[in-house]
Amino acid sequence: MDDPVERGSTRLERRAYLSGLGAAATVGLAGCATLSASPPAYDRTQATFDPPERSYDETYSGGDVTMFRRGVRRLGYYPDAAVPDDPTVEWSHPINAVGHTAAKSSPRPTPDGEGIVVASDTGRMYGFDLDGERRWTAQTGATYLGIHGTPTIVEGTAIVGGYDGSMYAVDVETGDRVWRLSRSALDLSIAIGSSPAYWDGVLYFQTEHKHPASGRLWAVDAETGEPLWTDDRDIGGMPHPSPAIDPATERLVAGSNDGIVYAWAFPSLSFEWSFETGGEVKGTPPVYEGKTYVGSWDDSIYCLDLLDGTERWSFETDGIVMSNPGVDPERGVVYVGSGDGRVYALDAATGERRWSTGVGGTVLGSLTVTPGAILVGSYDTNLYALDPETGAIRWRVPNRGHVTSEPVPHDGRIYYAERADLRDYWNDDRETELVENGHVYCLGPGE
Repeated sequence: MDDPVERGSTRLERRAYLSGLGAAATVGLAGCATLSASPPAYDRTQATFDPPERSYDETYSGGDVTMFRRGVRRLGYYPDAAVPDDPTVEWSHPINAVGHTAAKSSPRPTPDGEGIVVASDTGRMYGFDLDGERRWTAQTGATYLGIHGTPTIVEGTAIVGGYDGSMYAVDVETGDRVWRLSRSALDLSIAIGSSPAYWDGVLYFQTEHKHPASGRLWAVDAETGEPLWTDDRDIGGMPHPSPAIDPATERLVAGSNDGIVYAWAFPSLSFEWSFETGGEVKGTPPVYEGKTYVGSWDDSIYCLDLLDGTERWSFETDGIVMSNPGVDPERGVVYVGSGDGRVYALDAATGERRWSTGVGGTVLGSLTVTPGAILVGSYDTNLYALDPETGAIRWRVPNRGHVTSEPVPHDGRIYYAERADLRDYWNDDRETELVENGHVYCLGPGE
């Protein structure tokens, strides 16, 4: 049986591998690793999937794994984070350059706490130390629309998918390639915007396909990159969201551009239910106390029962809900942003609004929840800290472009990324001009 995963040294063939997304040359970068290659196809019918049982680890934080929204439940909740009162920018580096409006990849601390890994919409991955010194840069084959998912870091390996339809694994110390899973092994995927969820050695993520527009849920061995399982059903609409897992109710849920939320039993992955909203579902749905919270382009957020998919409540805003909601399990509150430029605090059990606050522009990315602040980026180019109880603005920090990544608190600092500053991106009569690259930032305590 052919192996879909190539392993090897840092230096590989540099070539674009876009497969229907458009033609573009691979951008060279002096002194960086190049991860592009095209391994042979893999016969997934020969694979089996039988993960061992384990006790429920709510977040995986503090161990050997770190991932998007901090854990498999995707709460975006950091109970031990201290948010500074008057932060300043300690360092920033230019990484993003593409006008694609999907939320940007979020920085992730390495499990040892000593470094930061972030991916860019140019297809590069970066490793920084906490003081901003760049350790390494690795160029993937995703050179057209780059990478928008957030790396999942398992021990010493960072794993993320690209908009070339392939999955990449690199060493967090050196940027060297560990493995690459090609699109041919993923039923000719054209893009992976979904950030992998990790559980007991297995990665769970969605792939995007076309002809027709559709998607698939996959389970892949995290150590080797070998595909273990995929659902035979086609998910509609080329899904972007990342899966969320709630072992307590034995459910895995994910949304898609077809406006439908899908749920599988976990870990058996037998299909359980689907729920149709009135618009596209772009955000990752967190799971909490037997429920999941789903934002939709029909301007609403829905609370669904994890066991059977019935609607518990819904709340309507004045704009599309594309952001990833954050949940405070201590307060029992769901925080969500909207295209109407407001952040809403909703009672997790009833959907009753506790407060709402304007933040100057569309909220497209993730909301981060800490005991003392709700961190949220806005299309007005500011990062905001809001009081969790009242919604009052504690502070705002101006940036260059739209702030759409998850703000990640770590070791007294906050790390996040923004979209590039682009001129005439929304004007069809003029060519878009890159004014300034989007940066990855580190905020620290002020003087």
